[in-house]
Amino acid sequence: MITGGCHCGAIRYQAEGDALHHALCHCTDCRRHAGAPMVGWTMYPQDAVKVTKGTPRVYASSEHGRRHFCPDCGTGLFYDNAKSLPGLIDVQSATYDDPDAVPAQVHIQVADRIGWMKTAHELPAFDRYPPQP
Repeated sequence: MITGGCHCGAIRYQAEGDALHHALCHCTDCRRHAGAPMVGWTMYPQDAVKVTKGTPRVYASSEHGRRHFCPDCGTGLFYDNAKSLPGLIDVQSATYDDPDAVPAQVHIQVADRIGWMKTAHELPAFDRYPPQP
């Protein structure tokens, strides 16, 4: 079982069983909603994911797409689309208590990827912050 929640702790959830897959999404909708260059999503059968504390707010981000988030701190948590993904739900994998629990498997929606993300893995890396000038 995977557990997780929002930044402030008002929403907690659990996901039972294995994720169907874990994708890093580069679509414009995900990027704008999260304010990030990509969003990690793990997909489960809808009945495998249960909110155990609090009540997420739901935002209709498209005609059929629904994004669930914490109404207190704004953390994005789930995505469902009854038309294109019936019976399935995506969980934002960075909200897991152990984000390493399910490794990412694929990049999706790369047609919308920000250009510099193609080579982001080549940038210098620091354990915390770069040296200050």
